[in-house]
Amino acid sequence: MLNRQFPIQEYHQDRFLVSTDPDKLNIDVIHNFLANEAYWSPGVAREAVTRAMAHSLCFGVYDRDGRQAGFARVITDFTTFAYLADVFILRPYRGQGLGKWLVECMLAHPGLQGLRKWTLNTQDAHGLYQRFGFEADPCPENHLVYRPTQPG
Repeated sequence: MLNRQFPIQEYHQDRFLVSTDPDKLNIDVIHNFLANEAYWSPGVAREAVTRAMAHSLCFGVYDRDGRQAGFARVITDFTTFAYLADVFILRPYRGQGLGKWLVECMLAHPGLQGLRKWTLNTQDAHGLYQRFGFEADPCPENHLVYRPTQPG
């Protein structure tokens, strides 16, 4: 079950739509990309994807026929912080500025205004995020990570 506590926002540009409407999300497409194409989540279970989506503010990108063209989610408390996760545009839709527009829409969402800090991790899209003011952590020594050992 997807989280429905957030007000639905929609943004239109040319032949595309960005929407936070959870009913529009194509979980099969999203899971397939995350499990088989994303470097950050190879082999991720569908149940893990749906659980993560249920506890996030999700943004879908759609073409004029309603097909999923991209996705991103924001993990947030709507008061102090936001973490951008699972941001992607499917291959057939790349090169049209949709990734940039998707980030613009996330940053413009009315429920995400006034936050003290936005964070993300990326191996290959620094330029995309830097244009919006994201920068390397000025105090990386303050950032800690805990990765519990997984059984088996």
